[in-house]
Amino acid sequence: MNHTNEAAVKISDALKLTLNIQAVRFIEDPSEVPESAVNAHDRFGHLSLCQAFALVKRDGLTLYTDKSSEWCWAPVVALGYADCSPGSETFEIIKPLMGVRDLEKADKFFREYPRLPLGKYKGLLLAPADKAEFEADVLLINCDDNFQMRSLLSAVKVRNEKKLEVSLDPIDSCIYTLVTSFITKDYSVALPDPGEQERALSGKNEIIMSVPAEKLDDLMAGFESRGFRHVQDPELPQEMEFDFPRPPFYNEVFRLWGMEQGKDWSLR
Repeated sequence: MNHTNEAAVKISDALKLTLNIQAVRFIEDPSEVPESAVNAHDRFGHLSLCQAFALVKRDGLTLYTDKSSEWCWAPVVALGYADCSPGSETFEIIKPLMGVRDLEKADKFFREYPRLPLGKYKGLLLAPADKAEFEADVLLINCDDNFQMRSLLSAVKVRNEKKLEVSLDPIDSCIYTLVTSFITKDYSVALPDPGEQERALSGKNEIIMSVPAEKLDDLMAGFESRGFRHVQDPELPQEMEFDFPRPPFYNEVFRLWGMEQGKDWSLR
């Protein structure tokens, strides 16, 4: 097993993920693509990047996508498959459709849109991370409940000793996870966008964290030092318990504040 495989198995088992973690590699030379990979254009014709993610996370395919298979504008722009530079005709067509009504602000917003160098990457190789025959540039972890995401955030926080700063947009989740993490070499979080839910059938509770290769060891160290100890069965009681047991420091500070103390969970 390679490093990507080992990390994916540990994370998936600990969080009881129901969806495959997706390993993604940015391809500069198509000769790097293994024969075992399904060519998306040959098999499906045209599909969106989020549909490609779905074929990996749900069906376990190893897939190669490129400009010829892409059926959504956002990856074409962000992956550098075609020119959409400021001032170009395509830039002016898309700019007013980014959800920013003021055109000057929309222009600034789209100029700052994540994008890779024009023509540098020819495609993407995607596979379930626990079986990928390559080391990933970015891992995509699709959580289907807040327990899983909270556990990931806990591992990030304990390692970095600060909270994760997240910038959210209601659209283009494929770009703000995959491409943003690849560019910044940092974690990113996104909600599946409307197209991902309508065309790639993402679950209504899904939320995505992207982990660049440069952060994978940090994430695993966070889990090992504290995060895995926070992982427990997410089945919650059906009734609320009041006057519940709490960690010992609660009673200590409540006593100093002149408040009542209660049961100490370390004595259970």
